[in-house]
Amino acid sequence: MTSDFSRTLALLRREKKISQRTAAGDLGVSQALLSHYENGLREPGLPFVVRAADYYGVSCDYLLGRSMARDGSAVPVERMDMQVHTGWEKNQVVQAVSLLMDLTEQAGSKQLPHEVESYLSVVIYKVYRYLYMADPSNVEAVFRTSREQFEYLCDARMKEHELRIRTAARGEAGFGLELETLHGISISPNEISKRYPELSGAFLTVLQQVSDSIDAFGKNIKIGK
Repeated sequence: MTSDFSRTLALLRREKKISQRTAAGDLGVSQALLSHYENGLREPGLPFVVRAADYYGVSCDYLLGRSMARDGSAVPVERMDMQVHTGWEKNQVVQAVSLLMDLTEQAGSKQLPHEVESYLSVVIYKVYRYLYMADPSNVEAVFRTSREQFEYLCDARMKEHELRIRTAARGEAGFGLELETLHGISISPNEISKRYPELSGAFLTVLQQVSDSIDAFGKNIKIGK
């Protein structure tokens, strides 16, 4: 069982503002055993997972770290029927971008939406250049930036926008940005599900899929040697 379970189990209890003793009693286990579960020292059986999910009003997928949506609607790619998923994946990315852009506007920043749009524009340009380069018959002269330089320049621009996005998201000044007073809205996965019932499923699924992929990638990296 992943460490997501123990972390989520403890988080849900704190959110409910109850003691470990109270939760243990309600869940039918000793406080010591619940402590072990919350600290990742012991792994519970399926009956406890189901009881805990019902007790905290979440899905088992959420409790086990397999979905960022509490109702379990955001699921990993491998759990979807691939014949259906292929077309739906395109749609979910569009919906995720739409929700993301709305979040940047809700923050009350005039600069943040522009920086996010600029960042995504560079991504689109870079991917298109890769597709264009795949066909040797295409004429590279249609682009002002050469094949040898565009990738590095795109990476540099993306890093610049990433820095400006982080700065604008805090309402701070610097790097060509002005100081702003932001609304400070909550954008937790739970709040996003409530505020965007039609788009949140696609958005949280994208987050879940990327989270799973980078976690797996990080575990496979071997530093040194």
